[in-house]
Amino acid sequence: MKKLKLGNELEVPVIGLGCMRIWDRPLDSVEELISTSLELGINFFDHADIYGAGKSEEVFAQVVKNLKIPRDKIIIQTKCGIRNGFYDLSKEHIITSVEKALKRLQTDYIDILLLHRPDTLMEPEEVAEAFSHLHSRGMVRYFGVSNFNPMQIELLSSALNYKLLTNQLQLSLTNTGMIDFGIFTNTKFPQSINRDGEVLEYCRLKGITIQAWSPFQYGDDHANIQGVFIDSPKFPELNAKLEELANKYGVSKEAIATAWILRHPAKIQPIVGTTSAERLRRIAKAVGVNLTRQEWYELYSAAGNRIP
Repeated sequence: MKKLKLGNELEVPVIGLGCMRIWDRPLDSVEELISTSLELGINFFDHADIYGAGKSEEVFAQVVKNLKIPRDKIIIQTKCGIRNGFYDLSKEHIITSVEKALKRLQTDYIDILLLHRPDTLMEPEEVAEAFSHLHSRGMVRYFGVSNFNPMQIELLSSALNYKLLTNQLQLSLTNTGMIDFGIFTNTKFPQSINRDGEVLEYCRLKGITIQAWSPFQYGDDHANIQGVFIDSPKFPELNAKLEELANKYGVSKEAIATAWILRHPAKIQPIVGTTSAERLRRIAKAVGVNLTRQEWYELYSAAGNRIP
């Protein structure tokens, strides 16, 4: 598995495994998934305290224990800040969330902690105190954010002594907002509307690695995810192009959709949330595909995006 430097600091596989859906899966199937992931060189596992209300972290910890996986052979990322009906990036909640996550994960430390969603009541100095508390005690090694825009990152960073390594954002062939804005600059098309503060270019300039969540699903956000676009009759042109390129490169459609993300020079890390070991094997083959510039734009257009 190829590697990249998360935030130019931490070496990780170019593909990460999202663990949101493992909470209600049979334990033996999760063991197969994690074993396959490690076999493929994907030792990066993405969690959040809200995934299965914490159950996903518990299941993962049990699998790690059953398979006798050494802690230093895996990279664990988790998130906090989403509560029932509101967001909470208070010092108390961040610290308490990590303490609970460590117990669920049965580990002494978390490699990367992400703030899951922006909290408009966030006080940067308070977050900084929480980070210092967690880092100085060896509970968290690195920090990042998820779904933050550039000025929110700037505001937070103004009080931090730690570099933010990553910003986890929705990105797929059918959710290209952060890319559209740049392509449609100086036009009156709806895609030219600046919805996220040039977050793609900002993260590249600041050395913040973008992680792509839901790389195979369409819909505006987690509350409006409608399904997987691969083999969906709603996207005939896209699937025809995916199949054409899959045949050319001898891989699956999932691999081509992943390769499309990997092809971007921002060095984006897709976080794939499959619970199928076989599907993960197909996805991992994306690292051997280097799409041409023309093929990248053909996929972009086939997904319903016009080129101005």
